[in-house]
Amino acid sequence: MAKQPMLKFVEVGREMPEKREAGARRADFDEIYAEFAREKAAEQAARCSQCGVPYCQSHCPLHNNIPDWLKLTASGRLQEAYEISQATNTFPEICGRICPQDRLCEGNCVIEQSGHGTVTIGAVEKYITDTAWDEGWVEPIRPASERPESVGIIGAGPGGLAAADFLRRAGVQVTVYDRYDRAGGLMIYGIPGFKLEKHVVTRRNDQLAAGGVKFVLDCEVGRDITFKEIREQHDAVIIATGVYKSRDLPGPGAGATGIVRAIDYLTASNRAVNFGDDVPEFTSGELNAKGKRVVVIGGGDTAMDCVRTAIRQGATSVKCLYRRDRTNMPGSQREVTNAEEEGVEFQWLTAPKGFKGDPVSGVIVQQIRLGQPDATGRQAPEIIEGSDYEEPADLVIKALGFEPEELPTLWNQPELEVTRWGTVKAEFTTGRTAMPGVYAVGDIVRGASLVVWAIRDGRDTAAAILDDLKTGRASVVDGAKPAVAAE
Repeated sequence: MAKQPMLKFVEVGREMPEKREAGARRADFDEIYAEFAREKAAEQAARCSQCGVPYCQSHCPLHNNIPDWLKLTASGRLQEAYEISQATNTFPEICGRICPQDRLCEGNCVIEQSGHGTVTIGAVEKYITDTAWDEGWVEPIRPASERPESVGIIGAGPGGLAAADFLRRAGVQVTVYDRYDRAGGLMIYGIPGFKLEKHVVTRRNDQLAAGGVKFVLDCEVGRDITFKEIREQHDAVIIATGVYKSRDLPGPGAGATGIVRAIDYLTASNRAVNFGDDVPEFTSGELNAKGKRVVVIGGGDTAMDCVRTAIRQGATSVKCLYRRDRTNMPGSQREVTNAEEEGVEFQWLTAPKGFKGDPVSGVIVQQIRLGQPDATGRQAPEIIEGSDYEEPADLVIKALGFEPEELPTLWNQPELEVTRWGTVKAEFTTGRTAMPGVYAVGDIVRGASLVVWAIRDGRDTAAAILDDLKTGRASVVDGAKPAVAAE
């Protein structure tokens, strides 16, 4: 009788891949976790309890078949494990690196709830797909047959690329338009290399291009091409622009030199460090933390990217101000721990009141307490009067989140319906908008969210487009019947 390969969580403890020592990782932008060895990946995968109701799967936005590919990994059947993983996730090696597993699959693992420590799902997912690339199991896109229909996708972030992959595999002709000179969106220019090394993204871009996806880069809709022109060239159009407009920071002195947007700061670093681009603002020090006292304002994953980037650039000190406490911050707790190990100081229950100097020399900080829960159930921040103090700063980075750009105005498309938050109105699961043949996916619909949700939206909408192309519903002809919710 074959030995049971699973249910080892009682006798085998939870382990992550080896994490590089903090002092060493402060000196570069390489990923901080080593790769699992084959034996260790199998051992950790074998801890899965194969429970009857896999909460890891139900709490994954993509509903990945996690127990199945864990069992295959534990059994040494890695190519099959990759095929199962790839079946539901366009970019499993990316999700394995940057998904907040502690809030999704791992945080809902049954054995975690019983006190045995969660299965290291993300690390195994990363290992499976990296092995697939190394072994040549990741095959080029080869549609069984070519179709005449064409889809234009505006935005080369995770949502747009996931849709492009799905549609191209079905033989649809796909063109992706993006304002930047490289495809990948925030995966290329927003997320630092120590979380996601750039070759991981570019090899997927290369795979898409080799499979027939056409990329039109350095192309901004409303400047280089009109939305109307894109609609005229394709049978359907997907809006996947993401959200790039930074939330503003009020208060006296907020316009001083040295107060910068997180997206500008991270983009400059990624360009200069990861691609060797000539970035004058980085070279001049405007968007470089070297030798500076840095204050980052915000508590999300973007703020964590900024503080950890500043450490690596050689800042003399890095402090993060957040208006709630550690328990209530939106960023990954794993990232907070990594930042603390690297030398970041967190000042909880604080918020900026104003700024001194121009160039900036300090932040006027007000202390906060948490009061009664608000309508969402979270305790509302309350200012403690008379608690102000000054925090010295040479560089202040605003990481307060992102909002949608005003697409109807920028694209001269007043009929493009948006919500009161500025996001595009689109059907849930199909991405259909009220404009014939126009769909929307990812953050431009949800607001700033996770890469894994953008992938989910891209795949769902691509499937809906295939159905609509079959029925003729995906028509961009003016005056065609607008998409409506199914009965």
